[in-house]
Amino acid sequence: MTTASKAQTLVGLYDAPEILRVVNVWDVVSARAVAALPETKAIATAGHGIAASFGYDDGATPREIMIDMVGRIAASVDVPVSADLDDGYGDAGETARLAIGVGIAGANVEDRLKPFDESVAAVEAIVKAAEAEGVPFALNARTDAFVRAGHRSVQESTADAIQRGRAYLDAGATSVFVPGILDANVTRQLVDGIGERKVSVIGLPGALAASEYEKLGVARISYGPLPQRVALTALQELAASLYGGGVVPSGLPALN
Repeated sequence: MTTASKAQTLVGLYDAPEILRVVNVWDVVSARAVAALPETKAIATAGHGIAASFGYDDGATPREIMIDMVGRIAASVDVPVSADLDDGYGDAGETARLAIGVGIAGANVEDRLKPFDESVAAVEAIVKAAEAEGVPFALNARTDAFVRAGHRSVQESTADAIQRGRAYLDAGATSVFVPGILDANVTRQLVDGIGERKVSVIGLPGALAASEYEKLGVARISYGPLPQRVALTALQELAASLYGGGVVPSGLPALN
């Protein structure tokens, strides 16, 4: 499949009645392990996870390293890959063009609550770059209306997310990612305000289950850095067991 056809497939997965569940990966071997499951329809990279793998703080990975890694991930699997491209590195259009060039079918790009017009312009630049490449890029435009809310109320954050989300869709985004622990009431307001099958959420501890978000009309759920944390917890627990006289469990599948 070409990058354009993968992007079209990814757009269709957002529009489908079933919520798109994407398990975030951070390198080639984690991508292959997830892609091997028959339930996997698409993969999302975790910017936080990639940053941690290279020793950077979340959001501080140099663009050339991020593009190289997401490209390696996209080349290693057959399903569409949506990449976390942080805030677009000061040139969202060029960053999207580079990502498309290494096989990425869609992306999250966060607004970090930058001024409204600047944030909309970044979305427009991504869409324009993708059109120039001939790819129906599945942009999951992220607004940090909740995670960078500071002391403002939930009502204010919800209204801001809706305003930004509508503008991002008008600018050509496929969906709007609103990270945070969203209860049913807030999620319903977001879907009503932004659109059915247009809101993307994150599955954090304390959030709703994917099936519940699906009933509320959410398009996609991802899991951010949590899959990597689960894997690292298992590694640390194994190491502790081995230090304590344990042995490596038998019957492990050869996933690497």
